[in-house]
Amino acid sequence: MFRFRLGSIPVDVHPSHLLVSAVLAYSSVRASQDGWPFRQVSEAPALGQASAMVVFVLSWMLIVFVSVLVHELGHALASRLFGYHPSIALVWLGGHTLPTDMPGPLPWKRDLVITVAGPLFGLLLGVVSLVGYLVFNGHSPALDFFLRTFAGANFIWAIFNLLPVLPLDGGRLVSTLATRVLGPRRGLLASQGLALLVCVAVVVYSLNIGWLFPAIFFAMYGVQAFRTVAEALSSGGNAPRVGGTGSLDSPVAGKLREAKIALDAGRLDDARRLGAAVLEGGDGLTPEMASHAHHLLGWVALKEGQGRQALDHFSQVQGLQVEPHAVAASFSLVGDDARALDWWKQAWQTSSDRTVMHEYAGTLIRLGRTPEALKLPGVEAAAAFSCAERVLFIRGVYSEAAAMGEAALEHAPSASIAYDAACAYAKARNVPDAVRLLRRASELGFKDGAYAASDADLAPLHGHPAFEEWLTELRQSAAS
Repeated sequence: MFRFRLGSIPVDVHPSHLLVSAVLAYSSVRASQDGWPFRQVSEAPALGQASAMVVFVLSWMLIVFVSVLVHELGHALASRLFGYHPSIALVWLGGHTLPTDMPGPLPWKRDLVITVAGPLFGLLLGVVSLVGYLVFNGHSPALDFFLRTFAGANFIWAIFNLLPVLPLDGGRLVSTLATRVLGPRRGLLASQGLALLVCVAVVVYSLNIGWLFPAIFFAMYGVQAFRTVAEALSSGGNAPRVGGTGSLDSPVAGKLREAKIALDAGRLDDARRLGAAVLEGGDGLTPEMASHAHHLLGWVALKEGQGRQALDHFSQVQGLQVEPHAVAASFSLVGDDARALDWWKQAWQTSSDRTVMHEYAGTLIRLGRTPEALKLPGVEAAAAFSCAERVLFIRGVYSEAAAMGEAALEHAPSASIAYDAACAYAKARNVPDAVRLLRRASELGFKDGAYAASDADLAPLHGHPAFEEWLTELRQSAAS
């Protein structure tokens, strides 16, 4: 794995991505020799056949890498628009982009915007590449190859990503919209039924023209969609089962499936209500179902910042593994960082996830072990301090959260960190320090006066002359 940054966005490239792109490129060599539009690379008179193959494979790997990176960058920049701090990981043929500081489930409208941004960026790159090809066509065979291939690869990649099949972006869009419009049961059947039909069509078409890779991937996607539809139909239209929860015809099992869908969709109130109904299921409730219900309710409590409730539910889970990072977050929220630390470390070592790593670093910082936290491989000081501060804020110890924010500014001057510290001071009813940090945020580039005026965390400052003066100056600066 190697890492780099695009501005403030960290990027992890896994070996699997390079391996799959190399295999994909090598599989295209024969096609290029049989009349693939980009065959001029393999026919270049200055290169032998072996050298031409190496150049072709490396060129295709570069094209795949840049195309996937630009696609994920679309997701990341859209996340930044909503105030998140995303990280990008390129894995296998694609990648994924995750916010590092999202306190709860992603609202569905934001989810749609962030999801569609990836294919949109891919299409834009394809258009730019096509325009470049039309402008510079004929100047150089190598340049023609790169521009035409970039255009073709990005158009094809964007189209495939918009197909209504999970885990592609189009599948996520259709699934989210269908669930919102039709409800969880009918929405699930409609979206997954459509996905199954699309997968069958893509597999048949790919095999007819000799595209092995798409056939393999969409066959796997189709099998998953078929299982989801079959389980939903066998349970009378309910959502798919949550692994081993007993009879598919059981009303209790049906409620558990609905609760899982509600949790995944961010509808925490529905998930909590349905999970509680499962535990009241009477004779139809098996110990296994009860464990799944407690596991689900633990996650609901965790997403709502209720660490004690989360631990209570997780402690009643039997025969089902509770994720180490869920236990760690629960202990962090109740203020037991000493016990949370080992769980965060375990979660980081088993997942290598950057979000988990920064939560681990934030726990070290709260325990006064800042130098150790900042020595973790690939750690970002701003992200680590933000994790440390956010947990304190959720706990309600606002003065400590504000002090953590001020300490963070010494390591990573950032408008968002200064603004968050100001919010903590405001919640602590410390008006002078809140305004001081707001002015510091302005110095570091904060300009969104409309957001600050409507931010509930700053409500205690409303009407104070110093705050109103700062807000006026901010608006005047933005207007000029």
